[in-house]
Amino acid sequence: MPHGESWLTILLEKHLHFQQALGAPFNHEGLSWLGHSPIRIGHLLSLAVVMLILLVLSVQANRRVADTQRAIVPSTDFDGATFVELFTGNIYDTMSSLMGREAAKFFLPLIGTCAFLIFTSNVLGLIPGMTPPTDNLNVTLAMGLIIFLATHIFGVKENGLAYFKHFLGPVLWLAPLMLPIELISHLSRPLTLGIRLMANMVADHAVLSIFLALAFGAFALPFYFLGCLVVVVQTLVFCLLSTVYITMSITHEEH
Repeated sequence: MPHGESWLTILLEKHLHFQQALGAPFNHEGLSWLGHSPIRIGHLLSLAVVMLILLVLSVQANRRVADTQRAIVPSTDFDGATFVELFTGNIYDTMSSLMGREAAKFFLPLIGTCAFLIFTSNVLGLIPGMTPPTDNLNVTLAMGLIIFLATHIFGVKENGLAYFKHFLGPVLWLAPLMLPIELISHLSRPLTLGIRLMANMVADHAVLSIFLALAFGAFALPFYFLGCLVVVVQTLVFCLLSTVYITMSITHEEH
């Protein structure tokens, strides 16, 4: 399928043509109240599917922890709640090794949410005919901007106005040189986070689509294995970089 197109956009396009035939307030270009064609809002449709999946997983996990006696005993069945528990535990362990347990506990909702969203979105792209929301810059750049804002907001909250001293370098006479370098470095972070994730997922999805179309997918198995690695690695890279950025901002200068 062309980039940005999936079974969801095809179904929506057919629905729009059906509505148009009935004289409903739709046009051939797409949804009249959005002003976009289904292909252009394909990442929103995929994102809605991801949110529905995460909602189901969260309900299952909440049922598990609501019963404290049941939650204490590890489950022998691998279900949605078990996946959430293992996934969250691994994210927390990775964060705590970089920023300490207390900071990891505080920032787990932020980094953990990004991890679940990215991982589930990437996995969705492994399904033939589906496109991952993370292959669209609107989605990945939005997450990068959230991390960017959190980095500086909590940096100022933790260190006060002294947080801005590191923009000037170790000594004052280097400030004219260090200030533009630091500003460019920090302003580029949301772009690098968003573009890196988007570019890798676009490439991975394109490769899978090409080999699925060849000989009915006979050559796609090795690339599915590669795609699984990309799904995990890109989730890990985004979360690791986000954790490092936040850790650098909340660390006191004397430490």
